[in-house]
Amino acid sequence: MRGFSNSRIALPLSAGDAIDHWTAPWRARWRALGERERRGLAIAAWVLFLFLFWALAIAPAWRTARATPAQLDQLDAQLQQMQRQANEARELRAIPALGSTQAAAALRAASDGLGSAGRLQLSGDRATLTLTGASGAQLRDWLVEARSAARARPLEANLTRGPQGYSGSVVLALPSGSGQ
Repeated sequence: MRGFSNSRIALPLSAGDAIDHWTAPWRARWRALGERERRGLAIAAWVLFLFLFWALAIAPAWRTARATPAQLDQLDAQLQQMQRQANEARELRAIPALGSTQAAAALRAASDGLGSAGRLQLSGDRATLTLTGASGAQLRDWLVEARSAARARPLEANLTRGPQGYSGSVVLALPSGSGQ
């Protein structure tokens, strides 16, 4: 018996002996096969190897290489958007402070452009615009004007879109400053 001495004390198998012990039946079976069968199994093994190599190594890299240009374009667009926002933030910081009276007047002027679709209510450092049937363009223009001319920051918006337009309310924080 392999791995045992004459005194029947078990000796550990070396790594090479363990591999030989495990592969011996397979090698005997391989030698028992005919030449055509061995060639067929060798071809099948190569096909399996090539498939596994493709599936595990080549295909993932190929997919990544194909997806990279689109991802780079998307990241470039995000970078440009972030740069635009950073420039806008720099520009807004550079604008001198606006008094609360001036901000309220600018907000009233912007709200007058909404006509009957919007009603503005001022309360201290906050303003609430109540909309009924305002179009998307009217709301967008009002928000741009409120942000740039009145330097008001939106705090809360509860809007619903219906067939006549947007309805609901927008709460803004007015800039705190001297009332000029």
